[in-house]
Amino acid sequence: MTTLPASSHDALLGLPADPMERLLAVMARLRDPDGGCPWDLKQDFSSIAKHTLEEAYEVVDAIEKGDFEGLKEELGDLLLQIVFYAQMAREEGRFDFAAIAQGIADKLVRRHPHVFGDETIATAEAMTERWEQDKAKERAAKQTDGAPPSVLDGVMMALPALSRTQKIVQRATRAGFDWEKAEDVFPKLEEEITELKAEIPSGDRDRLVDELGDVLFTVVCLANKLKIDPETALRGANRKFERRFRGMEAVLSIKNLQTTPISLQEWEQAWIKVKNQE
Repeated sequence: MTTLPASSHDALLGLPADPMERLLAVMARLRDPDGGCPWDLKQDFSSIAKHTLEEAYEVVDAIEKGDFEGLKEELGDLLLQIVFYAQMAREEGRFDFAAIAQGIADKLVRRHPHVFGDETIATAEAMTERWEQDKAKERAAKQTDGAPPSVLDGVMMALPALSRTQKIVQRATRAGFDWEKAEDVFPKLEEEITELKAEIPSGDRDRLVDELGDVLFTVVCLANKLKIDPETALRGANRKFERRFRGMEAVLSIKNLQTTPISLQEWEQAWIKVKNQE
């Protein structure tokens, strides 16, 4: 069987040569009620939202691994999500991919007057401040429920808790509600840990959840003060723990954790050995 070159095959399928136009045409074909893919036709905005989150995290994972070939593939998967949303919106007469691209290009031009206008913004810090001011104005313009404006407006509930906490803390910091230096956060952190310890004997789950939440929130405040991204720090801690735990398993020659009894002392000795080898 002779295999046609990709361009010839696309021509027979009626697909355009331009890569972006080709992708849009492929997505439209997949969603075509007449001969499209049953799975793709079954999807809606809500059903693919979880896949969008997964693809975004896979992009981050490839970056952290330094896997640029994998990154190219993961970025394609993420782009597919946008194209999928655009196709569904076009079918409903809401907007299309061109409108998405037009909108983000307009926003970039509007928010970079030092590049596309005659303003002067000399530093990345000044650019960040200007960006936040512009976003605040846009949020205020969108406020329609009559509620008084807040610096916390627009922090989405759907964000992962750690990311949402970081954004809340950053907003409060820009408003001036902040410690003077990182060292000032530790007494508050110690206070929250003490309150958590005090609740443990009670066994009151609601109180324990509340106090643990305060500890975690304060840790994010400390990260913000140290100018450290808590998500990045925690991901690094996860990788370190996983590396060391796998090292312990090798030291203990564990083949089946469920059937091999290992004492806490043995675990601790293995942990020390693995840590000292790093």
